[in-house]
Amino acid sequence: MDLCHVPTTREKGWYLALMAPNVKGRNYAWLDPSRLYCHPQGLQDCVGDLLQPFQGDPIDMVAGIDPMGFILGAAAAAVLQKSFLAIRKAGHLCVQTLAQPYTDYSGREKVMEVCTDAISPGLRILLVDQRVETRGTMRAAIQLVERLGGVVAGIAAVCIEDSEGGRWIREHYKCAHCVPPILQPRFDRHQ
Repeated sequence: MDLCHVPTTREKGWYLALMAPNVKGRNYAWLDPSRLYCHPQGLQDCVGDLLQPFQGDPIDMVAGIDPMGFILGAAAAAVLQKSFLAIRKAGHLCVQTLAQPYTDYSGREKVMEVCTDAISPGLRILLVDQRVETRGTMRAAIQLVERLGGVVAGIAAVCIEDSEGGRWIREHYKCAHCVPPILQPRFDRHQ
């Protein structure tokens, strides 16, 4: 992996080629973004593409979804000069939490948590994750924000699949993702 190489022309999504395919089986995401996050220009361009549709929008806080949304979410919060909130899998927060059960992309039942005093009514929150596939994880994060009185200002992910879950997210919230239309069918079919 060459962490110094930057293509001469950098079109939206050029950095997606840095992502490595899954070699461990169906209980893992089909692409791993670790190499993308290790590439300084790739990460910078990815975050820029995610935030571009929200320029000028009122955003008070960025929330990243456990675990990969932490990296992109924290980077987006730094660029926006906003606070960052970690929405965690159950059992990792040692403070008062609000919990939301959900089913993840692999069909496993899980619980997501957020600290109860982090979101005040009316706070506008940009939710960030690596991927929206079935909408289970993102829907749980949305429900946590809204149950605490927050407003989902938008949803940003490296990929929002053209699936039932992805279409539901796009129909109900302002969204941004990094996959150019010409590559979307490959990401939808996990190729």
